[in-house]
Amino acid sequence: MRIAYVINSVEGGGAASPVPAVLGVLRDGGADVAVFALTPRDRRGEAAMRAAGLAVYVRDGGEGDHVAALRWLDAELRAWGPTHLWTSLTRATLLGQLIGLRRGWPVVSWQHAAFLKPANRVLLRMMQRASRLWIGDSAAVTRLTAARLHVPARRLVQWSIFRTDPAARQAKPWQPGERLRIGTLGRLHPVKGYDVLIEAIARVTAATPFDVVIAGDGAERGALEALAAARSVTNVRFAGYATDPAEFLATCHLYVQPSRSEGLCVAAHEAMQAGLPVVASRVGELADSVVEGVTGRLVAPGDAAALAEALSACLAEPRALAEMGQAARARVLDRFGPDRFAATGLAILDRLATFGSGAPVS
Repeated sequence: MRIAYVINSVEGGGAASPVPAVLGVLRDGGADVAVFALTPRDRRGEAAMRAAGLAVYVRDGGEGDHVAALRWLDAELRAWGPTHLWTSLTRATLLGQLIGLRRGWPVVSWQHAAFLKPANRVLLRMMQRASRLWIGDSAAVTRLTAARLHVPARRLVQWSIFRTDPAARQAKPWQPGERLRIGTLGRLHPVKGYDVLIEAIARVTAATPFDVVIAGDGAERGALEALAAARSVTNVRFAGYATDPAEFLATCHLYVQPSRSEGLCVAAHEAMQAGLPVVASRVGELADSVVEGVTGRLVAPGDAAALAEALSACLAEPRALAEMGQAARARVLDRFGPDRFAATGLAILDRLATFGSGAPVS
């Protein structure tokens, strides 16, 4: 098999971060693979793909020029000669489906997002039969895909995109006299809820001195900095994009994920892998991974008062954080181990080998 992996962009984080691991499994199963990105964005994910030995083709175009993107993708794929198309995210999926139908290449499509724009939901539902197989990147997104796109169970599988690394760096436990460091990773976008976090920090009541470090870039930085100033929140720092998330997490004592919406949320699971307890919104896979009082705490999304209460509870008992962090680490190692990750991917590859033409299916 020759699998063309079509993705929206090669930006850092998000759906691009697990690409080397995912395609590594497919290559181990005997497939030739290459990545085709419709737009570069920040290109921060490209280096890891190339370091993994992947061929990466990136279109020098924007996010709204769909006809030009379709023509580019069709020409690149015809030159490369795939047997199968594997698409990731809405734009890549819709264009890949059109080309798959035209060229007779079977299509398999990821679903990553817990939130879909209404127009995208309608289009994907209309086109869902054009993909021979749909894959949810978490249990939460798999359930959503069945419900909102009406994908039948026989054409829907789950492959969680997070693969644990048992040798990953571990965070050091908080010690009395230290300022407790709370970290979070993510793009500065309204969906990540950092405005809610700032409002929560302003309400936290705790004797333990603490700092909050937000690692990520995005268009909302100016507005978030202004909100912090307006709320007199002086112990939050915007650190910019983290080139080494494992190094960043190893410096923290507690992780917070205040998102309004999530699918799997790789960053929070990486934090658990590092031995950090997680305070998170009750959204997506986080609602299953974070066990109240055992691996962290859960709050309703968008509720600054509840988030402040959860953070205050953690800060009131900072010595308990290390034990919660180890429970978090044990949970993700059990649920997202490398053997399970590889076995799931290879089973999907076996299914692809049975696909014929790219005609719509029932």
